[in-house]
Amino acid sequence: MGGRKQSENANSEKMEHISKAIERLIDESLAIEIEDAREAGALGFMARALVQATMPHKDPKETRFVRTNGAFRLEMVALQSDIGLPYGTIPRLMMSWVSTEAVRTKSPVLVLGDSLSAFMDELGMVPTGGRWGSITRLRKQAIRLFTTAVSCTFQSSDPQVRARSARNVLIAEAYDEYWWKPRDPQQRQLFESTVTLSSRFFEEIVHSPVPIDLRALKALAKSPLAIDIYVWLTYRMSYLRRDTTIPWPVLETQFGAEYGRTRDFKAAFLQHLKSVLAMYRAANATVGPEGLVLRPSATHVRRLSHRT
Repeated sequence: MGGRKQSENANSEKMEHISKAIERLIDESLAIEIEDAREAGALGFMARALVQATMPHKDPKETRFVRTNGAFRLEMVALQSDIGLPYGTIPRLMMSWVSTEAVRTKSPVLVLGDSLSAFMDELGMVPTGGRWGSITRLRKQAIRLFTTAVSCTFQSSDPQVRARSARNVLIAEAYDEYWWKPRDPQQRQLFESTVTLSSRFFEEIVHSPVPIDLRALKALAKSPLAIDIYVWLTYRMSYLRRDTTIPWPVLETQFGAEYGRTRDFKAAFLQHLKSVLAMYRAANATVGPEGLVLRPSATHVRRLSHRT
Protein backbone atom coordinates (compact mmCIF):
# COMPACT_ATOMS: atom_id res chain seq x y z
CA MET A 1 0.00 0.00 0.00
CA GLY A 2 2.82 2.36 0.92
CA GLY A 3 4.53 1.92 -2.46
CA ARG A 4 1.27 2.52 -4.32
CA LYS A 5 0.59 5.70 -2.35
CA GLN A 6 4.10 6.99 -3.04
CA SER A 7 3.61 6.32 -6.74
CA GLU A 8 0.28 8.16 -6.73
CA ASN A 9 1.87 11.10 -4.91
CA ALA A 10 4.72 11.18 -7.42
CA ASN A 11 2.29 11.18 -10.35
CA SER A 12 0.25 13.91 -8.69
CA GLU A 13 3.35 16.06 -8.20
CA LYS A 14 4.38 15.46 -11.82
CA MET A 15 0.96 16.51 -13.13
CA GLU A 16 0.99 19.59 -10.90
CA HIS A 17 4.44 20.51 -12.22
CA ILE A 18 3.27 20.11 -15.84
CA SER A 19 0.13 22.16 -15.09
CA LYS A 20 2.19 25.01 -13.62
CA ALA A 21 4.56 24.91 -16.59
CA ILE A 22 1.61 25.19 -19.00
CA GLU A 23 0.22 28.11 -16.99
CA ARG A 24 3.57 29.92 -17.25
CA LEU A 25 3.62 29.38 -21.00
CA ILE A 26 0.08 30.75 -21.33
CA ASP A 27 1.09 33.85 -19.33
CA GLU A 28 4.10 34.33 -21.60
CA SER A 29 1.89 33.80 -24.65
CA LEU A 30 -0.50 36.52 -23.50
CA ALA A 31 2.44 38.88 -23.02
CA ILE A 32 3.72 38.05 -26.50
CA GLU A 33 0.32 38.67 -28.09
CA ILE A 34 0.27 42.21 -26.66
CA GLU A 35 3.28 43.21 -28.74
CA ASP A 36 4.03 41.90 -32.23
CA ALA A 37 7.38 40.13 -32.74
CA ARG A 38 8.59 42.85 -35.11
CA GLU A 39 7.59 45.63 -32.73
CA ALA A 40 9.30 43.83 -29.84
CA GLY A 41 12.49 43.22 -31.84
CA ALA A 42 11.92 39.47 -31.44
CA LEU A 43 11.41 38.53 -35.09
CA GLY A 44 13.57 35.53 -35.88
CA PHE A 45 14.03 33.00 -38.64
CA MET A 46 14.93 29.36 -39.12
CA ALA A 47 16.41 27.59 -42.16
CA ARG A 48 13.54 25.84 -43.95
CA ALA A 49 15.44 22.59 -44.57
CA LEU A 50 15.84 22.09 -40.81
CA VAL A 51 12.13 22.69 -40.25
CA GLN A 52 10.86 20.11 -42.73
CA ALA A 53 13.03 17.50 -41.01
CA THR A 54 14.92 17.98 -37.78
CA MET A 55 18.29 17.51 -36.12
CA PRO A 56 18.85 14.76 -33.52
CA HIS A 57 17.31 15.25 -30.07
CA LYS A 58 19.98 13.13 -28.38
CA ASP A 59 23.55 12.27 -29.30
CA PRO A 60 23.19 9.71 -32.13
CA LYS A 61 26.69 8.36 -31.38
CA GLU A 62 27.17 8.09 -35.14
CA THR A 63 28.51 10.31 -37.92
CA ARG A 64 25.39 9.98 -40.09
CA PHE A 65 21.77 10.84 -39.26
CA VAL A 66 18.62 10.61 -41.41
CA ARG A 67 15.14 12.11 -41.07
CA THR A 68 12.29 11.83 -43.59
CA ASN A 69 9.13 13.84 -44.15
CA GLY A 70 7.04 12.38 -46.95
CA ALA A 71 8.98 12.92 -50.17
CA PHE A 72 11.64 14.94 -48.33
CA ARG A 73 14.74 13.29 -46.86
CA LEU A 74 17.34 15.06 -44.71
CA GLU A 75 20.72 13.44 -44.15
CA MET A 76 23.35 14.98 -41.89
CA VAL A 77 26.97 13.86 -41.99
CA ALA A 78 29.70 14.82 -39.53
CA LEU A 79 32.74 15.88 -41.53
CA GLN A 80 35.01 15.07 -38.60
CA SER A 81 34.22 11.66 -37.12
CA ASP A 82 35.91 12.42 -33.80
CA ILE A 83 33.62 15.43 -33.24
CA GLY A 84 30.19 14.07 -34.15
CA LEU A 85 26.81 15.58 -35.02
CA PRO A 86 24.94 18.45 -33.31
CA TYR A 87 22.01 17.50 -31.08
CA GLY A 88 19.64 18.90 -28.44
CA THR A 89 18.43 22.44 -27.86
CA ILE A 90 21.69 24.38 -28.24
CA PRO A 91 22.24 23.84 -32.00
CA ARG A 92 18.58 24.66 -32.62
CA LEU A 93 18.97 27.97 -30.77
CA MET A 94 22.25 28.60 -32.57
CA MET A 95 20.65 27.87 -35.94
CA SER A 96 17.85 30.33 -35.19
CA TRP A 97 20.49 32.95 -34.33
CA VAL A 98 22.49 32.14 -37.48
CA SER A 99 19.39 32.30 -39.70
CA THR A 100 18.19 35.53 -38.10
CA GLU A 101 21.60 37.19 -38.44
CA ALA A 102 21.94 36.08 -42.07
CA VAL A 103 18.56 37.62 -42.92
CA ARG A 104 19.32 40.78 -40.94
CA THR A 105 22.85 41.43 -42.22
CA LYS A 106 22.46 39.92 -45.72
CA SER A 107 25.99 38.62 -45.26
CA PRO A 108 27.25 35.01 -45.09
CA VAL A 109 30.00 36.07 -42.68
CA LEU A 110 28.55 36.25 -39.17
CA VAL A 111 30.42 37.65 -36.19
CA LEU A 112 29.66 35.55 -33.13
CA GLY A 113 30.57 38.41 -30.83
CA ASP A 114 33.42 39.70 -28.71
CA SER A 115 31.69 38.67 -25.47
CA LEU A 116 30.48 35.21 -24.62
CA SER A 117 27.78 36.55 -22.33
CA ALA A 118 26.40 38.80 -25.09
CA PHE A 119 26.35 35.95 -27.58
CA MET A 120 24.69 33.57 -25.16
CA ASP A 121 22.14 36.24 -24.26
CA GLU A 122 21.12 36.23 -27.93
CA LEU A 123 20.34 32.53 -27.50
CA GLY A 124 18.53 33.01 -24.20
CA MET A 125 21.22 31.11 -22.28
CA VAL A 126 22.80 31.94 -18.92
CA PRO A 127 26.60 31.56 -19.09
CA THR A 128 27.91 29.03 -16.58
CA GLY A 129 31.37 27.50 -16.37
CA GLY A 130 32.64 24.05 -15.52
CA ARG A 131 32.75 20.78 -17.41
CA TRP A 132 28.95 20.57 -17.75
CA GLY A 133 28.29 24.33 -17.85
CA SER A 134 26.53 26.10 -20.71
CA ILE A 135 29.77 27.68 -21.95
CA THR A 136 31.39 24.29 -22.56
CA ARG A 137 28.23 22.82 -24.10
CA LEU A 138 27.80 25.82 -26.39
CA ARG A 139 31.36 25.56 -27.68
CA LYS A 140 31.11 21.81 -28.32
CA GLN A 141 27.77 22.09 -30.11
CA ALA A 142 29.00 25.03 -32.22
CA ILE A 143 31.93 22.93 -33.45
CA ARG A 144 29.58 20.02 -34.24
CA LEU A 145 27.09 22.26 -36.06
CA PHE A 146 29.65 24.07 -38.19
CA THR A 147 31.47 20.87 -39.22
CA THR A 148 28.33 19.18 -40.56
CA ALA A 149 27.21 18.64 -44.15
CA VAL A 150 23.54 18.38 -45.09
CA SER A 151 21.95 16.50 -47.98
CA CYS A 152 18.32 17.28 -48.91
CA THR A 153 16.53 14.95 -51.32
CA PHE A 154 13.05 15.19 -52.86
CA GLN A 155 11.60 12.11 -54.54
CA SER A 156 8.31 11.99 -56.44
CA SER A 157 5.59 9.88 -54.81
CA ASP A 158 3.82 9.45 -58.17
CA PRO A 159 4.48 5.89 -59.46
CA GLN A 160 4.07 7.18 -63.01
CA VAL A 161 6.81 9.77 -62.62
CA ARG A 162 10.41 8.91 -61.81
CA ALA A 163 11.78 12.17 -60.42
CA ARG A 164 14.45 12.83 -57.83
CA SER A 165 16.12 16.07 -56.82
CA ALA A 166 19.05 16.38 -54.40
CA ARG A 167 20.98 19.26 -52.85
CA ASN A 168 24.19 18.69 -50.92
CA VAL A 169 25.43 21.61 -48.87
CA LEU A 170 27.87 22.52 -46.17
CA ILE A 171 26.40 24.57 -43.33
CA ALA A 172 29.62 26.55 -43.00
CA GLU A 173 32.57 27.08 -45.31
CA ALA A 174 34.69 28.31 -42.42
CA TYR A 175 34.49 28.56 -38.66
CA ASP A 176 37.11 30.60 -36.83
CA GLU A 177 36.83 30.74 -33.07
CA TYR A 178 39.09 32.51 -30.60
CA TRP A 179 38.42 31.55 -27.00
CA TRP A 180 40.19 32.25 -23.79
CA LYS A 181 39.23 31.58 -20.20
CA PRO A 182 38.90 34.63 -17.94
CA ARG A 183 37.73 34.16 -14.39
CA ASP A 184 34.57 36.18 -14.92
CA PRO A 185 32.08 34.73 -17.48
CA GLN A 186 30.98 38.29 -18.27
CA GLN A 187 34.43 39.19 -19.57
CA ARG A 188 35.53 38.84 -23.16
CA GLN A 189 35.79 35.24 -24.30
CA LEU A 190 34.88 35.26 -27.97
CA PHE A 191 37.22 37.67 -29.77
CA GLU A 192 35.79 38.37 -33.20
CA SER A 193 34.99 34.69 -33.72
CA THR A 194 33.20 34.21 -37.02
CA VAL A 195 31.32 31.62 -39.04
CA THR A 196 31.17 31.88 -42.84
CA LEU A 197 28.08 30.15 -44.20
CA SER A 198 28.38 28.25 -47.45
CA SER A 199 26.91 30.17 -50.38
CA ARG A 200 24.18 27.57 -51.00
CA PHE A 201 23.12 27.39 -47.35
CA PHE A 202 23.17 31.19 -47.09
CA GLU A 203 20.92 31.48 -50.16
CA GLU A 204 18.52 28.90 -48.69
CA ILE A 205 18.20 30.96 -45.51
CA VAL A 206 17.89 34.40 -47.11
CA HIS A 207 15.52 33.45 -49.93
CA SER A 208 13.06 31.26 -48.02
CA PRO A 209 13.44 31.60 -44.24
CA VAL A 210 10.73 30.48 -41.82
CA PRO A 211 9.62 33.42 -39.60
CA ILE A 212 9.42 32.66 -35.87
CA ASP A 213 9.01 34.57 -32.63
CA LEU A 214 12.27 34.32 -30.69
CA ARG A 215 10.42 34.86 -27.41
CA ALA A 216 8.42 31.69 -28.03
CA LEU A 217 11.57 29.80 -28.99
CA LYS A 218 13.30 30.76 -25.75
CA ALA A 219 10.20 29.89 -23.71
CA LEU A 220 10.26 26.38 -25.19
CA ALA A 221 14.05 26.03 -25.07
CA LYS A 222 14.14 23.24 -22.48
CA SER A 223 12.92 20.70 -25.04
CA PRO A 224 14.33 20.15 -28.56
CA LEU A 225 11.08 18.37 -29.50
CA ALA A 226 8.98 21.36 -28.37
CA ILE A 227 11.18 23.68 -30.45
CA ASP A 228 10.79 21.42 -33.49
CA ILE A 229 7.01 21.22 -33.12
CA TYR A 230 6.64 24.99 -32.69
CA VAL A 231 8.75 25.93 -35.72
CA TRP A 232 7.19 23.26 -37.92
CA LEU A 233 3.64 24.15 -36.87
CA THR A 234 3.92 27.83 -37.69
CA TYR A 235 5.63 26.95 -40.99
CA ARG A 236 2.94 24.40 -41.88
CA MET A 237 0.16 26.85 -41.07
CA SER A 238 1.69 29.37 -43.49
CA TYR A 239 0.56 27.28 -46.48
CA LEU A 240 -2.18 25.01 -45.08
CA ARG A 241 -5.42 25.55 -47.03
CA ARG A 242 -7.62 22.64 -45.90
CA ASP A 243 -8.02 20.28 -42.96
CA THR A 244 -5.22 17.74 -43.00
CA THR A 245 -4.54 14.63 -40.90
CA ILE A 246 -0.92 13.63 -40.46
CA PRO A 247 -0.59 9.97 -39.37
CA TRP A 248 1.49 9.16 -36.28
CA PRO A 249 4.01 7.00 -38.19
CA VAL A 250 4.68 9.93 -40.53
CA LEU A 251 5.18 12.32 -37.64
CA GLU A 252 7.46 9.77 -35.99
CA THR A 253 9.83 9.57 -38.95
CA GLN A 254 9.92 13.35 -39.12
CA PHE A 255 10.37 14.15 -35.43
CA GLY A 256 11.40 11.15 -33.38
CA ALA A 257 12.22 7.84 -34.96
CA GLU A 258 14.69 7.16 -32.13
CA TYR A 259 11.84 6.57 -29.65
CA GLY A 260 11.65 2.96 -30.76
CA ARG A 261 7.87 2.53 -30.52
CA THR A 262 5.22 4.73 -32.10
CA ARG A 263 3.18 4.87 -28.89
CA ASP A 264 6.20 6.15 -26.95
CA PHE A 265 6.80 8.83 -29.56
CA LYS A 266 3.09 9.75 -29.54
CA ALA A 267 3.09 10.18 -25.75
CA ALA A 268 6.17 12.45 -25.88
CA PHE A 269 4.82 14.39 -28.86
CA LEU A 270 1.46 15.08 -27.20
CA GLN A 271 3.11 16.18 -23.97
CA HIS A 272 5.23 18.79 -25.77
CA LEU A 273 2.39 19.73 -28.13
CA LYS A 274 0.48 21.00 -25.08
CA SER A 275 3.35 23.36 -24.29
CA VAL A 276 3.54 24.55 -27.90
CA LEU A 277 -0.22 25.20 -28.12
CA ALA A 278 -0.10 27.09 -24.82
CA MET A 279 2.41 29.41 -26.49
CA TYR A 280 1.00 29.37 -30.05
CA ARG A 281 -2.68 29.65 -29.15
CA ALA A 282 -3.93 30.47 -32.66
CA ALA A 283 -2.85 27.07 -33.98
CA ASN A 284 -5.82 24.75 -34.59
CA ALA A 285 -4.24 21.35 -34.01
CA THR A 286 -6.20 18.48 -32.47
CA VAL A 287 -5.67 14.78 -31.92
CA GLY A 288 -7.65 12.46 -34.20
CA PRO A 289 -7.93 8.65 -34.21
CA GLU A 290 -5.31 8.32 -36.97
CA GLY A 291 -3.01 11.22 -36.23
CA LEU A 292 -2.66 14.95 -35.73
CA VAL A 293 -5.44 17.00 -37.36
CA LEU A 294 -4.40 20.45 -38.60
CA ARG A 295 -6.92 23.08 -39.65
CA PRO A 296 -5.98 26.36 -41.39
CA SER A 297 -4.79 28.87 -38.77
CA ALA A 298 -2.92 32.12 -38.50
CA THR A 299 0.87 31.85 -38.42
CA HIS A 300 2.50 32.72 -35.11
CA VAL A 301 4.31 35.66 -36.71
CA ARG A 302 2.04 38.12 -38.48
CA ARG A 303 2.66 38.44 -42.20
CA LEU A 304 4.19 41.64 -43.53
CA SER A 305 1.75 43.87 -45.42
CA HIS A 306 2.51 44.95 -48.97
CA ARG A 307 3.33 48.42 -47.69
CA THR A 308 6.22 47.32 -45.47
